[in-house]
Amino acid sequence: MNYGITFSPFLSLPLLIAVGVIALLLAGLLLASRTRGAVFRALALAVGLLALANPSFTREEREPLTSVVAVVVDKSASQSFGERTQQTDAARAALAERLGKLSGVEVRTIEADAGDGSADGTRLFSALSAGLADVPPERVAGAIMITDGRVHDVPENPQALGFSAPVHALITGRAGERDRRVALEKTPRFGIVGQKQAVTFKVTDEGAPAGARVVVTIRRDGEVIARPTVTAGRSTSVDVDITHAGPNIVEFEVPALEGELTLVNNRTAVAIDGIRDKLRVLLVSGEPNVGERTWRNLLKSDANVDLVHFTILRPPEKQDGTPINELSLIAFPTRELFQTKIKDFDLIIFDRYAQQGVLPQVYFDNIVRYVRAGGAVLVAAGTDFIDTGSLYNTPLEEILPGVPRGEATDAPYHARLTDPGKRHPVTRALPGSETDPPHWSRFFRVIDAQVRSGTNLMSAPGDKPVLLVDRVGEGRVALLLSDHIWLWARGYEGGGPHIDLLRRLSHWLMKEPDLEEERLKLTISGRDLVVERQTMADSVPTATITTPSGALRTLTLTQAEPGLWRAATPADELGLWRATNGTLTALANIGPLNPKEFAEVTSTRDVVAPVSAATGGGVWRLADLGGSVPRLVQVSASDRLAGEDWMGLRTRDVSVVRGIGLFPLFAGLSGLLLLLGALTAAWVREGR
Repeated sequence: MNYGITFSPFLSLPLLIAVGVIALLLAGLLLASRTRGAVFRALALAVGLLALANPSFTREEREPLTSVVAVVVDKSASQSFGERTQQTDAARAALAERLGKLSGVEVRTIEADAGDGSADGTRLFSALSAGLADVPPERVAGAIMITDGRVHDVPENPQALGFSAPVHALITGRAGERDRRVALEKTPRFGIVGQKQAVTFKVTDEGAPAGARVVVTIRRDGEVIARPTVTAGRSTSVDVDITHAGPNIVEFEVPALEGELTLVNNRTAVAIDGIRDKLRVLLVSGEPNVGERTWRNLLKSDANVDLVHFTILRPPEKQDGTPINELSLIAFPTRELFQTKIKDFDLIIFDRYAQQGVLPQVYFDNIVRYVRAGGAVLVAAGTDFIDTGSLYNTPLEEILPGVPRGEATDAPYHARLTDPGKRHPVTRALPGSETDPPHWSRFFRVIDAQVRSGTNLMSAPGDKPVLLVDRVGEGRVALLLSDHIWLWARGYEGGGPHIDLLRRLSHWLMKEPDLEEERLKLTISGRDLVVERQTMADSVPTATITTPSGALRTLTLTQAEPGLWRAATPADELGLWRATNGTLTALANIGPLNPKEFAEVTSTRDVVAPVSAATGGGVWRLADLGGSVPRLVQVSASDRLAGEDWMGLRTRDVSVVRGIGLFPLFAGLSGLLLLLGALTAAWVREGR
């Protein structure tokens, strides 16, 4: 119970001071002139002035508050190395027991970086600030941190803590720990396909003699491309070939150092996005036809495609006596295109092309070799495919996936996706295919052919193939057995998804990674890591996920749509993730290339020592204490808050007001009696 007195003046403070000055002058004049009753008159003036100040007696009921001690537990990934988890659990239990015996102490246990991989590095002081956000600074008795000492948000100024209390640290791990790590220093984000990009990295041995010679294994998309021997502690650059469009995953791995703490940071990876300088496409139209505009518009609309288009208007056998120098037609540069520069093209398209003596047989041999070496050919066939001049009657026969039967069926039909077509990336979920019949216009011709190899993606009634794709050696071939795709482009009967189909087909032929039939992909979606598997199979095995800390997770993939399987797992760690599914491997890096959490993993006292010393706290290594923790001492006034075997907590004398009583002295009858008493005393004394 606390008592006091407060004032609530009836007048403003300046006016009350003015009245007080006047009263003081009057009292001084009365006393100086020795007027009878001057003392009592001065007393009456004082009582009147006091009444204007409106004093009140107060009575407060206070309840003492507990002191708050924060125990910050480091739950970051580096705390799982060695014996640190066991040391942390033991220290946490011992602190809880000892703090529980202290009177007037409230314990707040704060787990930092627990299950959250969004922050780069260990941020214990941010967690401490958030955990004490609702606690007044005068209630904080101290903070105790259980950590390996690798803290990345230590404040430079102790005033930034927001409280005046000691910060103690209990360090897990052991002195003299060893670790080897590989870190990327300079990495390009993009690279031109077919060119080299330089990547700079450095191998660091911590706790071991410098200058060791280390063999580094460098992989691109899982394939070993180099094994250079480097010197630990020195930066090294290596040139990496960008072999394909899309992410080229370049991985660096170093062997273990004898007795090292962890292998987590012995490997790292960077994804270099391959960009094609230009996709060069050669389009050869055997004759003017209504469909060639569809191909031309499609390819010219893609800014990344460099199109070379020739339409054969005048075959060599046409002889009408017109002098050559009077012809405005451009001669077809067959030798330049199909012999000297054929390797420069990513795709060759034959649109309704028939042999007319334009291309000698030897050039078709060149095309076959071009495909087997990694090139691509698309044959958009019409009735020319069943004539005597058919491309099938050339050396291309050995790479084409369909054999013409010698006739065509002219009847309206809806081209439907086959079962493999529903799973293949070229035709999977093709807009309009979800209905029966498909929501696209009909074709009116199909070239009858027998499937010899490859995959039939679309068919006509009677299981007649409409679209065949195949892999030949390192290259790819596609055969479109209808010349009515232009009906979709013209909007006949509502048209159809000609842009989606032809663009996917062209890019599959040019080996676009996203259109591979068998592909494993890792992507980040919010706080989840999504595993996506493309396959032509009816089922897929379980996927194995390797986290940056080395833990293994098994995921069962579920079918999202035909040919596409997915699963997700929480992305709760920063660093390099690896997924394997069957023979396929995918990598994804979450956060920075070199996460602070794994940059330095050996335990240390040096990082938190400055802030602990500035606040009067101490730093102890748990291994040196034999598994125990320092004893706790409550300190009220001393500046020394830590010793070799004890840690101090400030004693706080803080309370909260639960009730208050107020009695105005000059309110009501009591005030009237005081004023009358003073006036009466002055009158009586003056009347004597």
